[in-house]
Amino acid sequence: MAQRTTPTERQRRLGGELRKLRTAAGLSAECAAGLLGVDRSRISNMEAGLRPISPERLRTLACNCDCRDEAYIDALVAMAQPGRGWWEKYRGTLPAGLLDIAEFEWHAMRMRTAHTVHIPGLLQTGDHARTIFRVGVPPMPEHEIALRVALRMERQQVLDGEGPCEYVGIVHEAALRMQFGGRVIALAQLEHLIAMSERDNVTLRVIPFEAGEFPGAGQTVVYAEGAVPQLDAVQVDSTHGPEFLYLETQLTKYRSQMDGMARVSLCPKDSRDFIHAIARQL
Repeated sequence: MAQRTTPTERQRRLGGELRKLRTAAGLSAECAAGLLGVDRSRISNMEAGLRPISPERLRTLACNCDCRDEAYIDALVAMAQPGRGWWEKYRGTLPAGLLDIAEFEWHAMRMRTAHTVHIPGLLQTGDHARTIFRVGVPPMPEHEIALRVALRMERQQVLDGEGPCEYVGIVHEAALRMQFGGRVIALAQLEHLIAMSERDNVTLRVIPFEAGEFPGAGQTVVYAEGAVPQLDAVQVDSTHGPEFLYLETQLTKYRSQMDGMARVSLCPKDSRDFIHAIARQL
């Protein structure tokens, strides 16, 4: 199989997990190459996400690394399966980081998000999203804004259909009171949040101004649970694109941060009533 030039974030993550397997077992790249019947450069490229690895070779590597966690191995094999997700139709027309977010969400077993100023992307209306993209720096042409809105709306399918992703969103009151796009668009966005919060797989919690300080204030965080805990991941926003975090110390920190935010937030019912009250004030 041909070498990739720009691996996706998921492919890089798989490569990182292969490296962790090998180094934890004390195997050199040369030794791993011999076990798999490939040259050393192939191992380096696999671990960089530049080369795919077959399920057979992956299981051979895991066996020789004395990894006995079958659920973890099966999850890695699933990650190694070739395939093109729906987001691939946007490749070449939108930044790769936006497609990595779509793939990241698609494979999550459960998501917890925290937003202070913005409404979570998975809960935005098209008009709200369009308003956000129109104030980007530098300004984007209308055709790119339309593509970004379309991608964001398609990402929301993870919350729909049979077996939708379980989603917990923590939103600060500041985000609810931002009238992006004016009163009409803001009101429609609040009504959409209320409707989404009534779904069985969606839990929405609000942190009111009066809650005061709380951990993670000012950050936008998505904590996605993988098929196994070892494959959990965090995505944080930045002005230059998404960042993905996988180290256990990082995951522990963000789990604690999300738990702290949940503790100071209102319960789901009170959160829904709170959003209703803000909507009535518009």
